Amino acid sequence: MGDLLGFVLSGLVSGALYALLATGLVLSYSASGLFNFAHGATAYLCALAFYELHSGFGWPAVPAALLLVFVVAPGIGWGLDRLMFRRLARVGETAQIVATIGLLVALPAAGLWTVELLADAGAPVLPAENQYGLPGIGPSPAVSWQPLDGVGIDSDQLITWLATAVAAAGLWVLMRHTRLGLRLRAAVDNRDLVELRGISADRLSSVAWMLSSGLAGLAGVLATPLLGLSAHDYTLFLFVSATAAVLGRFASVPLAFAGGLALGVLQNLVAGYASFADGITGFRTAVPFLILFAGLLVMDRRRRAAGTAAADAPPVDYLAGRSWGRRWGAWAAAAALLAVAFYTVTTPFWSGLLAQGLAIALVFVSFTVVTGLGAMVSLAQATFVTGAALVAGLLMSHGWPFVAAAAVGTCAAALLGAVAALPALRLGGRSLALATLALAFLADQVLFQFRWLRNGDAGWEIPRPAIGPLDLGDDRAMGVALVVLVTAAVAALSALRGSPAGRAMLAVRSAPAAAPASGVSVVRTKLLLFTVSAGLAGFGGVLYASYNTRITATDFTAMTGLVWLAVVVAAGLRRPQFAVVAGLVFALVPHLLAEYVTESSHLPVILFGLAGLALANDPDGYCAALPTRLHARRAAATPGAPGTRSFARGLRPRPPERVGSAPPAGGGEGDETAAHALELVAVHAGYGGADVLQGVDLRVRAGEIVAVLGPNGAGKSTACRVAAGVLGVRRGGVYVYGRDVRGDGTVRRARRGVVLAPEGRGIFPGLTIEENLSLQLADRAAREDAYARFPELAARRGVLAGSLSGGEQQMLALAPLLQRPPAVLIADEPSLGLAPRVVEEVFRLFEELRAAGTALLLVEEKAVDVLGIADTVTYLTDGRVAWCGPRAEVETGRLTEAYLGIGREVRR
Repeated sequence: MGDLLGFVLSGLVSGALYALLATGLVLSYSASGLFNFAHGATAYLCALAFYELHSGFGWPAVPAALLLVFVVAPGIGWGLDRLMFRRLARVGETAQIVATIGLLVALPAAGLWTVELLADAGAPVLPAENQYGLPGIGPSPAVSWQPLDGVGIDSDQLITWLATAVAAAGLWVLMRHTRLGLRLRAAVDNRDLVELRGISADRLSSVAWMLSSGLAGLAGVLATPLLGLSAHDYTLFLFVSATAAVLGRFASVPLAFAGGLALGVLQNLVAGYASFADGITGFRTAVPFLILFAGLLVMDRRRRAAGTAAADAPPVDYLAGRSWGRRWGAWAAAAALLAVAFYTVTTPFWSGLLAQGLAIALVFVSFTVVTGLGAMVSLAQATFVTGAALVAGLLMSHGWPFVAAAAVGTCAAALLGAVAALPALRLGGRSLALATLALAFLADQVLFQFRWLRNGDAGWEIPRPAIGPLDLGDDRAMGVALVVLVTAAVAALSALRGSPAGRAMLAVRSAPAAAPASGVSVVRTKLLLFTVSAGLAGFGGVLYASYNTRITATDFTAMTGLVWLAVVVAAGLRRPQFAVVAGLVFALVPHLLAEYVTESSHLPVILFGLAGLALANDPDGYCAALPTRLHARRAAATPGAPGTRSFARGLRPRPPERVGSAPPAGGGEGDETAAHALELVAVHAGYGGADVLQGVDLRVRAGEIVAVLGPNGAGKSTACRVAAGVLGVRRGGVYVYGRDVRGDGTVRRARRGVVLAPEGRGIFPGLTIEENLSLQLADRAAREDAYARFPELAARRGVLAGSLSGGEQQMLALAPLLQRPPAVLIADEPSLGLAPRVVEEVFRLFEELRAAGTALLLVEEKAVDVLGIADTVTYLTDGRVAWCGPRAEVETGRLTEAYLGIGREVRR
């Protein structure tokens, strides 16, 4: 019993650290939609700073820890959010994953380089890299107690438990009993709706990142005695804690916290009692990754598994349809010049570097297959490299020729790729990335630990081959051979893109659910992508190991693969030739920096990591950025005639009126001086370079209801989004009581009283009725008045809003507006999905708001119902106002034609 209790207590120490990291991951992911792979790097930076401040500069432990946890770590989170994370939220998931992986690589190297610079300047810092047995916050050496026979605890463990308990309690109070916590949970529930309610989602995101980084900083300081100062161990710790985040479904802070504690205990119990694993080297340390892999497969139920066309669309190929010389002439000339250079201008040193870059370029090209073509992020490419090279080295040690051994090694890597493809059949995005990384760690800790495969620490020799008269022992000959092989790989992949198999891959990438309807097998395509990618990585790995003449099981770990991915994606992985550039950069830059800048090994790592951050501005990489911008400049310099369409015969558009002028027909002569509450003047707006609204004029006065009707696709919802500030205008004006608000976003317009009730229900389904009202009605008396107006809500105030009926949800959305009528209410399809009786009640509420002086712009499909309350009616067709006038002048027959899109005009 004592052994069991001891295992549980010690497991709770690591479990507490897992819980802190997992909670931070969930907080930042929920608020921003970004899974921060660099979360463990933040913890490492704080641990490093704590060690130097406490042991180097002599600061007392507690003040140093408080400074780091409450000031430095939140400052890191705030800075990264402002500089990077906000922009990353608007790019594809692939760029998001790789950019945070770039941070994971860069931050620890930046911390260690800073220590080196301080040491060179004479500061009292201590050697930091891979230090163990370090002091923590408590006494040093730690004080130990033995409360029960065979059960011992020390002061570091006790401090970890207490700090974690206090952090958990404080976080619970913050999230459940403060207005800030309520807003954070609302942002998790519906970020867009938060902004429509006048709350800055960006500020909430900054707060979430600050809290997340603070928790990471606390975990880093507490883990110093346990992990020491190994960036690799902190990264492993992060990915173990990701298992707890998976258990919390990346959304529930309490579940993630409990999952972290349970994970630590389970890991210790397996280490203590799993005697069946004694013969499997590394099994005990690999348990969390087994749980992570299983948890992702079982609990993640995403259906889109190969990226989304909207979020991660491939770039436009501006050279499509051009001649071969225009597309490939420069690249072919560069390859020929490089081959000639090996025997003319390069020294043996630079010949070796170039050959090394070309060898790693073959590995980098494999990323183009699985991620560039398939939009699936694989973090196991280093595993394929190691597996292929170890198998080839094993066979060559038994007398196999190089070509045969390399072929079998490549097949072994392809087989590993087929295994890694299994998660891709179910998962996508960050979940697939985590699953492949879990497999990579399992390979490092279990598969590559088999003695017969790794041959101890010495590894295997892979001598360079001599094929006929070609002796690749000469770096020049090997360089030319690699130029030929890389050229062949690039040509093959380019041909694959245009082949039926390539088109099937692109179909699965863009629309995996629709691909089977075209006869494309999603399963077979994904297996092919992973298998080809893994085989190519394995073949490149054998050549790379051959260049070094030896391979060991630790040459290319899972962490190495993360660096590779950051480098190749920063260059651009959509085109294989960009991956070749990345390979050469990866080989040459460290030596150039060492020769001309600094001998520190950390600066190249920092630069490679920071290259991933550039994806926030150029998601397709720096190689693609230049031609894309040149094309954009040429397009901007070419004058284009905007498309125009004439109105139907006998119908002319109304000319734009000046701000504050009389309303359109229906206002009456006596209202000529009435200011408009909301005005859209000659507005052009749309999406992706195409205008949906083409010169739209809309005006609504205070105390007026304007109904906007028209067929689907006419631009009605777009007009609502423009009026609310969700969508900007290309040309034209938007005015609120005469004030130009084009520079105001959604939040500022909402604070000025312009409220958008979006299509569907404007409520937060994950919050209770009381919490939904509290977001807009901070005063309890105002909430009680709302309950008095809607007694059916009062009886269920503790119920989640998502469990209400459609009518009740619409009542909940309108209740705060009736207590505090907005200046302008824009309602997009307010009756959608509601029963006729409920629709009547909703429209009565709109009439109450009109009586209170609110200007209402209603977009409706139920034309007959909305005409019963509208003062003015506006028809939109093809993004233009076809007619605008008082309700009394609407002609039923022409209304039917226009509404159904049969006719092109509406007459009085």
